[in-house]
Amino acid sequence: MHGLIFTAIQSFFTSTYGWARWKTVMSRLGTGTNGFEAMLPYPPDLFEALLAAIGNELGRARAGLLEDVGTYLVSYPETEALRRLLRFGGESYVDFLHSLDELPGRARLAVDDLDLPPLELREEAGNRFTLHCGEGLPGFPDVLAGVVRAMADDYGALVLLERRNATARGGGLIVITLVEPSFSRGREFRLGAAGP
Repeated sequence: MHGLIFTAIQSFFTSTYGWARWKTVMSRLGTGTNGFEAMLPYPPDLFEALLAAIGNELGRARAGLLEDVGTYLVSYPETEALRRLLRFGGESYVDFLHSLDELPGRARLAVDDLDLPPLELREEAGNRFTLHCGEGLPGFPDVLAGVVRAMADDYGALVLLERRNATARGGGLIVITLVEPSFSRGREFRLGAAGP
């Protein structure tokens, strides 16, 4: 499993709960280290052990924890680059949703050995969308749910999310109901990066 997945969880945890608690988690894992390297591969069973150790430390369920990781990835200043990349998906939240089909390909352009499962968005009646997540990366639909929810806030949209049909290999679907596309003022976004 790609090291970027581990470092994203590490960054989320240390930013939210601090290094002292992270060291406790790592000591439970017994890896002999206090962290992960972004470009190194790690065995999939270490991912499961890490989530179990974090869940024990925080008393949190896996799905909610991974959704919080997804929210972190697009909401915190440390991860602004990912938010900017996702905002290039379109001017509206619906445009953003339709751009998610391209996310695995865009991820490979940035990191050629990062394989995200295929995504397929279907637009249903009544401002409802279903986002189908392919298998291959356990927990990915939960992380993606956090991303989709946080990006709704970013665009100023009000949405309801429901996760369904989760599989052990990471597949499943997210049902997105767009209650109000312009519920609040979204976060400011400019095409060019802010200068000095």
